[in-house]
Order: sequence, then C-alpha cells, then structure tokens
Amino acid sequence: MSGERTQEPSGAFETVHVERPATGGGVGRLEDGRVVFVRHSLPGETVQVQVTETSSKFSRGDAMTILEASPERVSAPCRYAHPGGCGGCDLQHASSVAQASWKTTLVREHLQRIAGIHRDFVLESAPTDAKGSRTRLRCAVNERGELCLRSSRSRDLVAISSCWVADDALTPAFATTWHGASEVELRAIGDGEPFALVRHETHRGTTFEVCSLRAEPLEPSLQSRVSVRGHYFSVSPRSFWQSHRDAPTMLLETVVEFAAATSGDHVVDLFSGVGLFTIPLANIVGASGRVTAVESSPYAARDARENARGLGHVRVREWSVSARAINDAVSESDLVVLDPPRNGLAKGVVQALLRRAPRRIVYVSCDAATFARDLKAFLDGGFRLAELKVFDLFPMTEHVELVALLDMGS
Repeated sequence: MSGERTQEPSGAFETVHVERPATGGGVGRLEDGRVVFVRHSLPGETVQVQVTETSSKFSRGDAMTILEASPERVSAPCRYAHPGGCGGCDLQHASSVAQASWKTTLVREHLQRIAGIHRDFVLESAPTDAKGSRTRLRCAVNERGELCLRSSRSRDLVAISSCWVADDALTPAFATTWHGASEVELRAIGDGEPFALVRHETHRGTTFEVCSLRAEPLEPSLQSRVSVRGHYFSVSPRSFWQSHRDAPTMLLETVVEFAAATSGDHVVDLFSGVGLFTIPLANIVGASGRVTAVESSPYAARDARENARGLGHVRVREWSVSARAINDAVSESDLVVLDPPRNGLAKGVVQALLRRAPRRIVYVSCDAATFARDLKAFLDGGFRLAELKVFDLFPMTEHVELVALLDMGS
C-alpha cells in the first residue's frame, strides 16, 4: 500500500549527511537515495542513524553517533533529551543560535511553499531564560504512578523526576505518586500555590480532580489569578492559558499594536479563551464600542464573563468558531482577532470571514504550517500580509508563535 509505514528492525544503521532542518528532524538521504528525517541532528553533521520508521516516500530515525559534529552542537541540559528519551524538547542539542536559525528556516519555508510568499522577519526571544519558563506541563502516568512524558512519535512513556523547561514551583509533583490517574496537568500560573488537574478514566467515563502537587484534593472551584499588563484574569483549572510565562504579555502587546483599535470600534475576538485579548481591547474601544468574544469551552467562556464583569459592552458567546458563528458575529469593517488551536481554522471559516469583509484581522498562531495554509486562503481572497512577528516561546523545540496583521491594503 502506498505510503504505508512500517517499523524498521532494531539495529538498522546508516551513515547520513544532514543537509538542512525540517519539521521532525534534519534532512538527509539514505544509501538508496530515500529522504530521511533525523532526530537529534543538526545541519552540516555526519551522523550514524538508526532508522525507526519507513514508508514508500521517506524514513525517520535517530542520530545515535555523531561522526562529524556541527560547531553549534551543545550538550543537552536535560538528561532525558536523547534518542529513546523524552520527545518533548527536540532541539536541546542545539545552541541558541542554531535553534533560532532552525525555527526561522522552517517558518520561511512554510510561508514560501504553502502560502507562496517570501517574507523576512526577525525571530523575537522571550526576556526570561528558557530554563523553568513553562508554567503548564501535561504528563501521562505509568503503572507505578510516576509522571511521564512520551518518546518522539510514540506512545511509549518516559518516567521523569524533573523537567528542565518546567517552572521550579512544579518540582514537588515529580516526587509524588499519582496512582489511579491517567493524566496530570501541572499548573504554576499567576498568583497562588501551583496545583495539578488530575484526569481519571473509569468505567463511568472521564473525571477531573483538582489537587495539590502532593496529590491532596483541593477545592474544585480553585481559580488562578494572573496579571498581564495591569489586567487581572481569573483562569479556572480546565481553561486554556499560554504555557510560556512571557507569552501572555508578548502576545497581548502585539495584538493590541496590530489591531490599532480606537474608541467606538467593534472587535470580534474568535477563540477568545478567558479574555486575554478581549478585556484590554474592550478597555480601548470603550463603552461607545463593542467586543464580541466567541469561545467553545464552557469553562473558558465562564471565566471570560467573570473577567469582563463591569464591561457592559462585552458579549461572550459560547459557540464553536464556524461559518455560522462568523455570519452571526462579524460585520463589515469590524476588527477580528483569531487565536485558533494548532490545527488552524476549520473548513469554511476563512471564506465566511471573506464574505463578512472585516477591515482588519489579527491572526495569532502556534503552528507555522497551518498558519501558512490559512494565510494563503486570505491572500487569495484579497487580504495582504501587512505585518508579521514571530516569537520564540517554545524554547528547546522547533515550534514558534506567530502574530500577523491582515488587511485589504490601500
């Protein structure tokens, strides 16, 4: 069957020269000429690769031995970052310069290959160190009750006693036994003590419990309270919040800059979450304007209503972002903010927005490929990419955050 993937037998090694970065590893060629994506490698290196997966079109593997190393190779600061280890951080072996180059190359290639545009930009770093920068960490749990992350492209669990990118406040959770849990999300967001959202799978279905980092039950109505640019946000345990400690501020500042909202404007905030962009924009447009927030999560929508308390010109809609929602919420000349999940906009959403003709769209994305896909549809519909900022808010990985301003030009 064309494209069928199989696992290579253990011990299948080949020497490969790594040519360039790509999603999922450095690109090289096997002896038979087939493309191979090599994890734990860097461009310019010659490595001995153990092939772990193959298809009719390409293979994947791990760099087991570095025969000729790049000058940008460093020792991984985390002991779990190695072939067969944790797959969460795929660039720990790369210097900060090499990581920035890798991410920049991937974004440019996605924009060119998928959206058909050439765009220069400077990758902007967070102001704080990568170590301990992550305030949310979702872990699986093994049969011994240990917190685990997964190997790359695998369901295999890797038990961890620490996480290099996780906030130090989460450390006690790794010494706790989590028997009976299927997943534990650790949170050290804003003020107050960090806690865990614990998922259990039972014959009755999925249940969630809020616990301390030592697995002691806490009040289920617990809220995190986070200050961003002078605004306080209430975030419940099942509501989304950015994982990097600097992301909310950096993204909010850019969204406000690109939106350029003024008194009396109507803003539609799609995928609004708890109101990170909604509330500051509502304060800018004032009572003579309006902000409509659209969010599918009942938990985040409830938080958004609480965060918007006292702002009578904010309306929170608990809707999925669909063509129908666009038709109901967006009018001609509105300002629209989009912050979809990693898979981007659902089918029909771009076309619905094009029909409603907002004057300006600010698109926040955590995936360069789906962003480029959606961008192409907007460009084909007459919008132009007026501004683009790319942020390094997923350190030690190939991922980035993008914020784009789309308008109809002059």
